[in-house]
Amino acid sequence: MDINVKKLVKDAGAALSRVVQSSLILHDCRIWMCNLTEETLGTSEKTELDAHLEHLAERANATKTWTEKILRNMEAVLTPNPGNRIEDFFYEKIDKKRPNRLSNLEYVGLDMIEAGNDFGPGIAYGSALNKVGQCQQKLGQIERNFIKDSAICYIQPLRKFLEGEMKTVTKEMSILETKRLDLDACKNRVRKARSMLGQQSESGVSPEVLLDQVLMELIPSKLMASFKICTSF
Repeated sequence: MDINVKKLVKDAGAALSRVVQSSLILHDCRIWMCNLTEETLGTSEKTELDAHLEHLAERANATKTWTEKILRNMEAVLTPNPGNRIEDFFYEKIDKKRPNRLSNLEYVGLDMIEAGNDFGPGIAYGSALNKVGQCQQKLGQIERNFIKDSAICYIQPLRKFLEGEMKTVTKEMSILETKRLDLDACKNRVRKARSMLGQQSESGVSPEVLLDQVLMELIPSKLMASFKICTSF
């Protein structure tokens, strides 16, 4: 059986690299969650950003929230049928023209005109149905043009703003928050290290002395192990 040793080593190295990267990511996530929890409880130092930048960030979040809400409401007003909205969304994503749907008023107008023709335009009721049906069709056409113009002039710019500039702002704010959490984590490590050094200095024993003491205490056990090995022969 032929075994490609180089491939096995390469695959093992790649797997080990993925494990290390995953462990680093999990470690960073754990640190960030700890920092967020400590900041929420008020037990950790939080790096404050510039006041003007904080104000701009709040305005950006408010702008994003209200723009998304207005966009959803306008889409619901212009296209009340949720099925049609979903269909339009998919057509937009695949860059295809939306289906040309008749409005409800146009459907009513068509039915009235057909009914008037069936009753006969020569009688009063049939003639009235034809006239009202034609009026309904004109109103429906005006409504359809209004929906089309509103989508082009208002909805599309809002969606473009959310998917363009606002998405970039949100991404940069997320990066800034990540950097702030990293900085706070470093500050916490430095503060804990200084606290440990302070405790050791208060006891009057330096870290070097403690290390030497620990190493010397290990010598008898090493000698005893060597003695047992020698006597076992």
